[in-house]
Amino acid sequence: MLKIYNSISRKKETFKPIYKDKISMYVCGVTVYDTCHIGHARTFVIFDVISRYLRYIGYNLKYVRNITDIDDKIIKRSKEKNQNIKYFTDCIIKNMHEDFCSINILPPNSEPRATDHIVEIIQLIKILIENDYAYIADNGDVIFEVKKCPNYGILSHQNLKNLHVTISDETLKIKRNSSDFVLWKTSKKHEPYWNSPWGNGRPGWHIECSAMIHKEIGSFLDIHGGGSDLIFPHHENEFAQSICAHKNTVINYWMHSGMVMIEKKKMSKSLGNFLTIKDLLSNNDPESIRYFLLSSHYRSTLNYSKSNIYNANIALERLYTSLLDTDTNNILSEKSRLEINFDDRFRKAMNDDFNIPEVYSVIFDMAHTINRFKKKDKILANTIAFKLRKIGDILGILQQDPSKFLQKHYKISISIRDEINNLIQIRNKARKLKNWSDADIARDKLNELGIIVEDDLIKSTWRYK
Repeated sequence: MLKIYNSISRKKETFKPIYKDKISMYVCGVTVYDTCHIGHARTFVIFDVISRYLRYIGYNLKYVRNITDIDDKIIKRSKEKNQNIKYFTDCIIKNMHEDFCSINILPPNSEPRATDHIVEIIQLIKILIENDYAYIADNGDVIFEVKKCPNYGILSHQNLKNLHVTISDETLKIKRNSSDFVLWKTSKKHEPYWNSPWGNGRPGWHIECSAMIHKEIGSFLDIHGGGSDLIFPHHENEFAQSICAHKNTVINYWMHSGMVMIEKKKMSKSLGNFLTIKDLLSNNDPESIRYFLLSSHYRSTLNYSKSNIYNANIALERLYTSLLDTDTNNILSEKSRLEINFDDRFRKAMNDDFNIPEVYSVIFDMAHTINRFKKKDKILANTIAFKLRKIGDILGILQQDPSKFLQKHYKISISIRDEINNLIQIRNKARKLKNWSDADIARDKLNELGIIVEDDLIKSTWRYK
């Protein structure tokens, strides 16, 4: 039984879909003013795994991930580059898709852009004005009046009376309350704009998601997700305007991923520790990056360091090594007891609020079992390897040919690999004959080649240092 931590209740809840088998998930996507960074990578890898698992357990999922392609930062950056805003955002989106594809993030069912939903945004604002939840300020902006929204603060658990939003004196003059927020922003000279009943302007940030959810999914949404930095004000404001415009709005589960720290410090361009996905890809294997991004529970903070990426490399090496010399095309027709046990453990971990670190412990036990049975029960080893591949597919890893992955990953030449394999054979034979002196010599030579030898009762295996 799947349980999900719901940000609004701050507890794990049993997942109950609004409709029996057909479910919906909306995740707030990227504001496309700059290259995607490691924080984006983590959030969207997490929701990629969640979407894969929901489909794996039988749900017909509609996954929507929006793109914000108009806001102050985008306008400023396109001006700095002296580029047409549509051309600028198209280039950023193209780069985003390339980055996501590199780390095996599958495309969502739908990827709506804010600028393609201006009609729906204007219609939603009209409803909020008619229902007296929004007002037109002296400067022409349309503004949502927070104090008129019942239960405002329910998602972020903030008391409106104690809420103080820091804004400029100029902005305060046009708002009735500091916590009020813009729905429609009057365009300044030389800025992009759309016609509206309130003059030329463009949508505010929060309104776009409400409009796109209603257009793409409707008033009933199973899961709404994003990074934890979006809980307030973005998701709080979005939720407020949605329920004020459409009284029957239902969002069952709010999910938020934790932040990424860089060497235990907050990522910031001013600190010089800002890491883009392209930065990571230039020095690391894409699959190792993905493995690392999933290595802590999705709600917790993830700390990036070179050593943590290195550990991800080593972990994948061990997993792929276990898959070497297995044949996942020929498996048992009936499930073995071990396979059923691993499958149960996997589902139990994922059903417990997508506990991927616990899944990692399961797949390493599977790898150990494969290594143990490769010689004495090849069919069973192949069966467990097949299941390991299946679980890996849900995680978005372990789908490459093991030998090709290991050769590429460690850049070992064929001649060196032949030498390594020859020394391993010598060591295995020496150990079998209890010729410990020759076994030690083979081990020492392997160490000189930068190879760590790992022994079990049957044979020795190797991995790169």
